Amino acid sequence: MTDSDDAPALSESELDALHSAELGVEWLRRAHGTLIEVHHATGHAMDHLHDAEATLREAGHAELADQLRDELLPRGAIEDRWTYDLLETFESGILADATDYERRVREELADGQRHLTERRQEREWKRRGGEPPHDDSE
Repeated sequence: MTDSDDAPALSESELDALHSAELGVEWLRRAHGTLIEVHHATGHAMDHLHDAEATLREAGHAELADQLRDELLPRGAIEDRWTYDLLETFESGILADATDYERRVREELADGQRHLTERRQEREWKRRGGEPPHDDSE
């Protein structure tokens, strides 16, 4: 199958596999963004708790302030891991591995081209609408 002069000839199952690999990485990137949000939200929460420690101490509640200082502020978000550590592990682990894998699939199946399914859909919808196809070489 060839959709245009510059598109590689892929079977439907190859095109589906390539598209699924691309979507998998896109969803991992969304998860990455969510982890960044968790990291920032947790950081802001901890900043507020740090402020509460100082305010409690000033108000004469040293025991409550000490509990924040000694028990809550130094601990990790999940077990003993802080959110930056979780984020870095995600980035260097599954996200990096999946991105490398998807790149390999694209290189082997599609000469490195991205979004072939979407390009095909765009050409078809423009053809149906009477518009000239998009020229990727521009």
